[in-house]
Amino acid sequence: MKEKEKAEIKRLSDLLDALNHKDATVIQQGNPDLIAQHQKEKDKLAAEIERLKNVRVEKLSNEAQKLQQLPFSREITKKEQADMGALKKSARGLVVVHPMTALGREMGLKVVTGYAKKAF
Repeated sequence: MKEKEKAEIKRLSDLLDALNHKDATVIQQGNPDLIAQHQKEKDKLAAEIERLKNVRVEKLSNEAQKLQQLPFSREITKKEQADMGALKKSARGLVVVHPMTALGREMGLKVVTGYAKKAF
C-alpha cells in the first residue's frame, strides 16, 4: 500500500539531489544565466517536495481522526500480535496501528493498538 505522495516525494528528492551534485559543475562554468536557471529549478523542486509533505501529513491526520472516532480501541497483546490472522478474523473491521508507522507516530501511540466498531 504505497502512497502516491511518498513515491512522488522520493522521485523529486532524487532529482533535487542530482541537481545538488551538479552545483560545482554549473558554478565552474561561470554562466550567470545557467546558474540562475539551476537555482530556480532547485527552488521549484524544494517547494513541490514541501507541498507534497504537507499533503501527506494532512492525509495522515485525517486518517488518525477517523480511527480515533471509532467506538472501541485497546492495546493488542503480544500473544494476539503473534496470531494476527485469527484476531482479524474474530473482529471484522479491525484496524491495527503500530507505533513505528507514520500513522502511529501521528497518533502518538506507544503500543500496538487496535481500533474497531465493536469490542474485540
